Amino acid sequence: MAAIGLVTLTATSGFTATAPKPSWRLSDTGVTARFRGLAPVSDKVAWVAGSGGTILRTVDGARSWQRVDPPGTAELQFRDIEAFDADHAVALTIGEGDQSRLYATADGGRSWKESFRNDDPAAFYDCVTFTDRRHGLALSDPVNGKFRILATSDGGKSWAVQPSTGMPDALTGEFAFAASGTCLVTADHFGSGRAWFATGGGERARIFATTNGGRTWRVTDSGIPSGPSAGVYSLAFRDPWHGIAVGGDYAVPETAPDAAATTRDGGRTWTPARAEPGEYRSGAAWRGVTTALAVGPTGSDISYDGGRSWNEFDSGSFDAVLCAGGSCWASGEQGRVARLHG
Repeated sequence: MAAIGLVTLTATSGFTATAPKPSWRLSDTGVTARFRGLAPVSDKVAWVAGSGGTILRTVDGARSWQRVDPPGTAELQFRDIEAFDADHAVALTIGEGDQSRLYATADGGRSWKESFRNDDPAAFYDCVTFTDRRHGLALSDPVNGKFRILATSDGGKSWAVQPSTGMPDALTGEFAFAASGTCLVTADHFGSGRAWFATGGGERARIFATTNGGRTWRVTDSGIPSGPSAGVYSLAFRDPWHGIAVGGDYAVPETAPDAAATTRDGGRTWTPARAEPGEYRSGAAWRGVTTALAVGPTGSDISYDGGRSWNEFDSGSFDAVLCAGGSCWASGEQGRVARLHG
């Protein structure tokens, strides 16, 4: 990657003569898996999970990576991973029927327990998130007309399908996108019980929200265009009120009008971005109180005003982006993992 440089102030660049332009610094992972699952813990510790049953872990800030796959998963596709520290992580594989599974480790990936295997051919799990170290949720596409939620209260060691009585009806053709592990998110890991998930595929792209750990949900339109391969692909909340939604159409990644929005009321209402990335973006993350990132296969964007306007700073391909411990990480195809500088 190019070295960090300074850019001249222009009317549209979004960067100043004194502020460095951010850039991604790639790490050599030694593999070619596509990493849609990303879980940074600190500036030193991060996990990635992807195709071919591949899971990697670093404990030295991406200078080296250890392969820590669960045994017997080479034919499975990991799409999400949640990590609490260098030892504890929960990973999700996707697919119809029993291809959707959850695995948990408590020893840095030296051993894994398969803690859930889907036995409903109508279910297809997309994302997993945790509200604290013990309480987590996993999201399936609609079953019998409603999105399905799994819940754990023991850190992912066991999971139970939740009643659907508190879930609004799904639209015809509506589903979630297993693109970056951020179709289902929480605002923090402090047990607030708040979570959100995003959809597309149907007539409207919508965002569901819970304030009680997934027992009941409310839903609102995002304003982002929807279609068979279009909708909201990623959510990011920096607190219970301020959130970002990004998406587009993965079948037409070079153009995505109106495919970014923000909320300031916990997802009750969404406002279109004044200047959106303009291309399909599959991942979003907060870097600070007002700074946010978005990534996709055609590039990366940064916002300095809480997601209201975006500027592209990199043209490389990434699927997921997350920040932790003051460091931001991105992951994607061909084993690409990078840390943000500048």
